[in-house]
Amino acid sequence: MCYETVLSKGKVKIEKRFNSKFMIDFEYEPYYHRSAFGYPNLYIIKMDEPNGIYPSTWGFVPEYALENLDQFRKKYNTYNARSETILTSGTYKKSAREKRCIILADGFFEPHHQNKISIPYLCYQPTKQYEDGRDLFVFAGLYSTIEEKDKCYSCTIITKEANPFFAEVHNQKKRMPLVLNEEFVNEWLTDGLTDTQIQEIMLLGFTQKEFKAHPVSRDLYKRNLDTNNPDILKEVDSGTLF
Repeated sequence: MCYETVLSKGKVKIEKRFNSKFMIDFEYEPYYHRSAFGYPNLYIIKMDEPNGIYPSTWGFVPEYALENLDQFRKKYNTYNARSETILTSGTYKKSAREKRCIILADGFFEPHHQNKISIPYLCYQPTKQYEDGRDLFVFAGLYSTIEEKDKCYSCTIITKEANPFFAEVHNQKKRMPLVLNEEFVNEWLTDGLTDTQIQEIMLLGFTQKEFKAHPVSRDLYKRNLDTNNPDILKEVDSGTLF
């Protein structure tokens, strides 16, 4: 599962990296912690507009739920979609074939369980390209259109079985978000893929770049605190996970 994300780079750096433009003027603000449980905006690039970046509510809303959104959200958790079932799920299968997207980030948090206590770990790709030492990357995602006229969308992050690194980090559920290798990004956004091609990307498309992870304050889980600040990214113990 992936319920907590980071996108702390400025607008100019993001647009340059992805060769895309934010399409809603003045809407974007960098963030250090965004939790899915408040249905915040993430930032996506859609199949049908690969040079545009749009805000998208975190928590996928299928077409059949639009008339009773509140009741749907009370019943279903759609922050993540399992790669193993998106092509057969009544909730996701249409978007899996027609409305795939990439979701922008430069970090995310996963729970690591130790002595029956959940400790949040910041997961990131180290780099020298940016001063903060964390690279930009993309999750494979799905989106839906809530209101076309107002460019209002919802999205979900695709997850899969954890590789050895993330099985150590996320050591209870042993899942990880599908962070796409750069060579698969354009392919994921390509129209007309067969089910077999979609499955192959989900199977083989996880990034080959190194990830690191370190523990951060358990304040991350306190919903009554403002955790959207740089301090929430700080390592609380010495050393990274590996």
